[in-house]
Amino acid sequence: MIYAEILAGGSGTRMGNTDLPKQFMMLGSKPIIIHTIEQFFISGKFDKILVCCPSKWLTYANDLIEKYFPQKSNIILVAGGSDRNETIMNGCKYIEKNFGLKDDDIIVTHDAVRPFITQKIIENNIETCKKFGATDTVISAIDTIVESKNNDTISNIPKRDTMYQGQTPQSFKIKELMTLYNELNKEEKQVLTDACKIYILKNKTVKLVPGEVFNIKITTMHDLKIANAILMERTK
Repeated sequence: MIYAEILAGGSGTRMGNTDLPKQFMMLGSKPIIIHTIEQFFISGKFDKILVCCPSKWLTYANDLIEKYFPQKSNIILVAGGSDRNETIMNGCKYIEKNFGLKDDDIIVTHDAVRPFITQKIIENNIETCKKFGATDTVISAIDTIVESKNNDTISNIPKRDTMYQGQTPQSFKIKELMTLYNELNKEEKQVLTDACKIYILKNKTVKLVPGEVFNIKITTMHDLKIANAILMERTK
């Protein structure tokens, strides 16, 4: 089976003084998270779509889903965890408990605040994950990447042609993902930045899938202004 997992666990602190987490803020006429879910809903590739959000916002999220997806039989709300990877694991555990797991079951994980995901990116993630077991969506780095280990002076400037900017989706064969995560020790879990890091720590291959420059993550009010401009241009 193929599952989508929409990661909506953020609190939106970088948005400033707002009443709602960023995923529930309006983009055009609909909340950001609804734009994102729609792309997975219309795909037709997914047996179930899991939406993982903080426990205290589950009722709010459920009301939104009932409003925009009245025929929501394949959309499921799951409580998120204390961080990104724990949230992903909560979704995997829900699948295992309620549907069981087979070796070739796939989960496509995606940020709720990346509403401009395309069907092509979704399909490429699924097909690549089927073949190789793990994928990361990326775009080539446009700007020079500067490393500073002390946050004050430059320690390294790596070659730009080997640098990429990570996006989502990130997609995995669920059983392997859970196995690798459970093999990590406490120190390894503390250095995780995203789920693909699990595979790197265990010397496993993660295949790259090309993303899009406009597949932006909305984390600040400036990002939201850009997103509204993109949406306006698309609706002309």
